[in-house]
Amino acid sequence: MARKSHSHADEKHKSNGKKPAPPVVEKRPPLDKKTYEKELARLQIELVKMQEWVKVKGLKVVVIFEGRDAAGKGGVIKRITEPMNPRHARVVALGVPTEKEKTQWYFQRYVPHLPAAGEIVLFDRSWYNRAGVERVMGFCTDEEYAEFMRSCPEFERMLVRSGIILIKYWFSVSDEEQERRFQARIEDPTKRWKLSPMDLESRARWVEYSRAKDEMFAHTDIKQAPWYVVNADDKKRARLNCIHHLLSKIPYEDLTPEPIKLPPRQKDNGYVRPPISDQTFVPEIY
Repeated sequence: MARKSHSHADEKHKSNGKKPAPPVVEKRPPLDKKTYEKELARLQIELVKMQEWVKVKGLKVVVIFEGRDAAGKGGVIKRITEPMNPRHARVVALGVPTEKEKTQWYFQRYVPHLPAAGEIVLFDRSWYNRAGVERVMGFCTDEEYAEFMRSCPEFERMLVRSGIILIKYWFSVSDEEQERRFQARIEDPTKRWKLSPMDLESRARWVEYSRAKDEMFAHTDIKQAPWYVVNADDKKRARLNCIHHLLSKIPYEDLTPEPIKLPPRQKDNGYVRPPISDQTFVPEIY
């Protein structure tokens, strides 16, 4: 059997016992606005085609968005739903569970929001609250957490077996970028509402949240419903990359109908409109 050859650099590393330096990752320049908007417009047209395919074929789609606070989940959800028909695509962002919901089976409050045939449901945070904020902040017991880790993979396998297309995204943002976005929210009155006491606490417990995320991935990154990590330090690229990937996970065909020809307007045949003064108008301030 031939022996594996080693380079001189390998021998030197072996002799000094030092770990190799991590690869240097060059920071890409920001995506210019024109390129971003052009590609976003193209992808949003594809989202409309994909939604029509989902509706016609009676598919059921669930997309989960998780990640650090200020990682950009809301931004990408907004861009995904912007061109879609709201009758068949909806966002679910549940608040704190009620006292009654706290006594229910943990997944029970999420089940009513699952899609029917032809629907797309996007969860802005989901049942993974138990593996993240509830675990770190002590809102659940160790027993409840352990049971979640056991039952979550089985719950998701059940969803997939039932015919639901389940796609899970984790938005990853660096420590430095999260701080920059938090500061921007503090300075902008229109964004200050986005910063809750829980967000600030998550910042203080950065390492604990990192450990919780690693443990969550170890248990729930399953073959039937794997986690897809989105590098979210660059918001524009993160949005485009996520939408592009989502489209790739739902094979669809273009069902765009033929151009519509408007019929001629009906003749009034003596119809007389009531006086315009009888109507109450919004004041034209601008």
